[in-house]
Amino acid sequence: MTRALVTGATGLVGSYIVERVLADDSSVRALVRDAGAASWLSPLGAELAVGELLDAESLRRAAAGCDTIYHCAALISAGDDWSSFRRMNGDGTRAVVDAAAQAGARLVHLSSVAVYDDSARYAAAPTSEDTPLTPLTTGSYYARSKREAEEIVMDAHARGRLWATAVRPTVIYGRRDRQFVPRAARVMRTGFFPLFGGGHTTMSLVHGSAVADGAVRAARTGAAGGRAYNLTNDFPVTVAQMVRYASAGLDRVVRGVPIPLSLARASFSALAQALRVAHRPGLAEQLPGALNAFARNNPFTSERARRELGWSPTVTPEVGIPDAFAWWKEHRTT
Repeated sequence: MTRALVTGATGLVGSYIVERVLADDSSVRALVRDAGAASWLSPLGAELAVGELLDAESLRRAAAGCDTIYHCAALISAGDDWSSFRRMNGDGTRAVVDAAAQAGARLVHLSSVAVYDDSARYAAAPTSEDTPLTPLTTGSYYARSKREAEEIVMDAHARGRLWATAVRPTVIYGRRDRQFVPRAARVMRTGFFPLFGGGHTTMSLVHGSAVADGAVRAARTGAAGGRAYNLTNDFPVTVAQMVRYASAGLDRVVRGVPIPLSLARASFSALAQALRVAHRPGLAEQLPGALNAFARNNPFTSERARRELGWSPTVTPEVGIPDAFAWWKEHRTT
C-alpha cells in the first residue's frame, strides 16, 4: 500500500487530496499543527502527524515511509508583511523539498496561477504553462512567494535531488473554503451582488475536488516530473450564474446589480491609491486581480493537464457552487 503525506491537510485543497487518495485505498498521513483542531480528519482514515513546516525534525518524521508528498500548506494572506510570506512559502517549501529528498518521495507542489503576472496574463489568450513568467511587482508578496516556492521545487528536480511536479490552480471553491466562498457569501448576505459589466464574463474558478484529482494524477504520471500544470478550467460559469447558484446554496434571494466597468475601475483605482497612502501596498496590489476575476473572462487554459494527465473534472458548477455556499452557511462562525 502506498502512503502519502499531505501538508495543509485541513485546508481546502489539502482536505480534498486526503479524500481523493483515501478513495484509492491508499493511506494518508496529514501534517497538522494542532491534532485537536484536525481531529475531523481521523474518521476519514487519515493518520495525524503533529508538526510544522519549519520544524525540520517533525517534518522528517512525518515524511518517513511516504512515497508521495503533496505540499499544500502556504500563507495566503499576511497583509503587507513580505518576510512572513517568504518564510512560510519559500523557506517552508525548501524544508519540504529536503524532507521529500530524504524520504525518497515524489513531491507534488501546489503552486498558483499567481506566478503569472496579473497584467501579462491578459496580454495573449490563452495563458498556458508556456507563457513567459514576466517580472512581478515588488508589492505582489503572495505571487512573488509562490513563484519563488515553485522555482525551489523545480530547481531541486532539475538537479536530481528528487522527482517533483507542480500544479497551478486558479481561484478554488468547495467545502471548507476559507477565501472565495466566505468573502462572496458575506456580500450576498446583503441581498445584492455587483455584476461588473453585466456579469456575463466567464469566471476563473475551479472546484477543490478537480484540483485534488489533478494533483494525484500528476503524482502518478512519470512524465509529469519537472513540469507544471494549470488546473483552471473545469467547467465554464459566468458571474451571473455563480450568483444564482450561490443564492440557491444560501437559500436566499440575491439580486445581481449591474455596474458599468468604467465606474468599477475608477472605484478600484481610487481605493488602491488610498491603500498606498495608508502604507498598505500589498493590499493595493491585489485589487486589480480582484476586479479582473469578476470583470474579465478566464484567461487560462488547462489543455496540458487534460492531454498529459487525463484530467477530466466531474463536479459541475450547478452542483458544486450551491453545495459550497450551503456548507459555509451551516459552518460559518461569523
